[in-house]
Amino acid sequence: MKSKVYFTKELTPEKVVEMYRALGVELPGKVAVKIHSGEKGNQNFLRPEFWKPMVEAVDGTIVECNTAYGKSAGGVRDYTDEHRKLIEYHGWTRLFHVDIMDAEGPDLVWPVKNGKVLKTNTVGKDIVNYDSMLVLAHFKGHPMGGYGGALKQLSIGCASRAGKALIHSGGASDDNIDAWKVHAEQDAFCEAMADAASTVVEHFKGKIAFVNVMKNLSVDCDCCAVAEDPCMKDIGILASLDPVAIDQACIDLIYAAKDDPGQAHFLERVESRHGVHTIEAAAELGFGSREYELVTL
Repeated sequence: MKSKVYFTKELTPEKVVEMYRALGVELPGKVAVKIHSGEKGNQNFLRPEFWKPMVEAVDGTIVECNTAYGKSAGGVRDYTDEHRKLIEYHGWTRLFHVDIMDAEGPDLVWPVKNGKVLKTNTVGKDIVNYDSMLVLAHFKGHPMGGYGGALKQLSIGCASRAGKALIHSGGASDDNIDAWKVHAEQDAFCEAMADAASTVVEHFKGKIAFVNVMKNLSVDCDCCAVAEDPCMKDIGILASLDPVAIDQACIDLIYAAKDDPGQAHFLERVESRHGVHTIEAAAELGFGSREYELVTL
């Protein structure tokens, strides 16, 4: 059976909640809400106010993890103290409870079943404090992965600093300095992301849902302090219980936007980084399907 992906062109905070409700699920217990809180200087990330009705609807806790890059790459989120200050500056703590899941060690090491590249995935230890997860992804381009969506939020997003280094290096190193020196061959990096994502889906099996918002469509990630302005028009909101299907549907909507003058630039970023290979690898691992039914609401 094809996975259902719900879609609307309306881009409002209230519509995010409607799309989640269309999934027909109630996430149980304490809900971790995975977002991207935005790097210092980034202009494209989706603000806390946009997500407020959705987070309140599930009485969720915003969760993040520290990054594997620091000031040399333009970031300030690699260590907890500065990361917390930026989260506060961006307004997240004013509206929500926020948990940096790897703020205190030790990290958790989860086995990767039948992994293509990774044998283990290293995540922030606080992830086990939650009964379910809602992944709210800002779909956009990415300088390393080609694109960022649900699968990136599950993998890089839930990994601790050490876990991020392992993914970037294709399992070669959990040191954030070494990771940039020994960055994996591109397809191996994409496969490592799929491997890592599989463990989070397995952990929350049956208690996880996904919303992708196709707005502020820059070729750069919200992790970029200096990011290009959006090159494509906003497209809409998608929701699904399948992280593979929702990312595939977003990619297909980009390819369908033939009249958008920014499409070629966006696709160059996706294709040059083999972005779809992450989706292919995730489907092969069996925790989602590239076959879906798009239901427009």
